[in-house]
Amino acid sequence: MTRLPRRDFLAATGITALAGCISSGSGSEEFSEPLKIPIADEQLPLPTAADALTEEARSGGPPKDGIPSIDEPSFLNPESVDFLDPGDPVFGVTLDGVTKAYPQKILVSHEIVNDSFDGTPVSVTYCPLTGTAQGFYRGNTEFGVSGRLINANLVMYDRTTETWWPQILATAIPGPWNETPEIRSLQEFRLIWTTWGAWRKQHPDTRVLSTNTGHAENYNQDPYGSYNPRGGYYDSQNMLFPGRVDDDRFHPKRVVIGARTTDGAAAFDKNALRETQVMTGELGETSVVSVYDDRYDTGYVYQNPDEHPVRKEGGQIAVDGETYMPDTLPLARILAFDAM
Repeated sequence: MTRLPRRDFLAATGITALAGCISSGSGSEEFSEPLKIPIADEQLPLPTAADALTEEARSGGPPKDGIPSIDEPSFLNPESVDFLDPGDPVFGVTLDGVTKAYPQKILVSHEIVNDSFDGTPVSVTYCPLTGTAQGFYRGNTEFGVSGRLINANLVMYDRTTETWWPQILATAIPGPWNETPEIRSLQEFRLIWTTWGAWRKQHPDTRVLSTNTGHAENYNQDPYGSYNPRGGYYDSQNMLFPGRVDDDRFHPKRVVIGARTTDGAAAFDKNALRETQVMTGELGETSVVSVYDDRYDTGYVYQNPDEHPVRKEGGQIAVDGETYMPDTLPLARILAFDAM
C-alpha cells in the first residue's frame, strides 16, 4: 500500500491539512559555545540500538522546520484570553515559581515552544500524533521540529549540534545532520494535561501563551480534529503512521499515564484510574502506585518499594493513615505524562 505524506493523508481523509505550517527557515543557528544541555543523571534505556532507531525514522510530510517552533513566545493574563473555552486542553506547568499554560490549539501547529522560566531555558513540546506533552531543559540551545517521526512520535533536533532527540525517548540518537552524537538523555519537567477551566481555577494568576506567535495560523481549527468533543484523528483507529509494536489490547488512541526510568516503563489506563483513584503496578522490579488528581483530571506515579498502603480518602490520598494531596505523597515521584 502506498503511504501518503502526513499533509496529503490528512487532506485525503477529510481532515484539514496543516496549512501554513511550512516555513522556509533553515533551522540552523551559529552558536559560539558548545552544546550545554542539562542531562539526566542516568540515560533512559532505548528500545533498540540508537542506530537502529535512526533507520526507523520516516518523513512526517513537512521538512525540517516545516512545522515552525515558537522561539519568541508572548503571554497574556488570563483576563485577556478570549480564544479558550473552559473545556479546551492546555498544558500547565509551574517551574521556578512561575506558572504558565500552553493551549493545545496553539501547540498543534508548532509542536515546540522555546521558552524560559525565571531565566531557565526550557522547551515545551507536544506531539499530536502520539498525544504526548513533555517539558525539557534546553540549556544554551533551541529545539526544532526535524520533520521525522519514530514510532509516529515527534523527533526534535537541537540547533547547536543538530542531533536528533525523539520526544518520548528523550535521548539523543544519530541523524543525518550529526551521525556521531553522545548518547545521553535530557532532563525533564512535568507538564499537566488538563483543561483551561481546571487550570485557571487552581492558578488564577497563570500566564497563557498568546496566539501572537509570529506565524499566520488559524488557531481555532485543529488540523487533526478536536479534543472537545473528541473527533477526527483523535478518535479514529488510524494512526497515520505505523507503530513499532502491534498490540490490539486497547484502542490505539486510548490514553494512559505513562512513566519510565532506567529500570523500565509502566502505563496506567487513565479511564481506569479515574474510576479507581488508586492503581498499583510494577516498573522493572519495583512496586509503583498511581493516584488520580481530580483537580486537573491527571495522574501521578510514585515508587512504592515498601508497598505502603495507599488509598483515596475524600479529596486526598492516604498513605499509612496520613492524608496528602495527590501530588505531594511522601514517596519518590516518577515523572509521568499522558500518552496514547
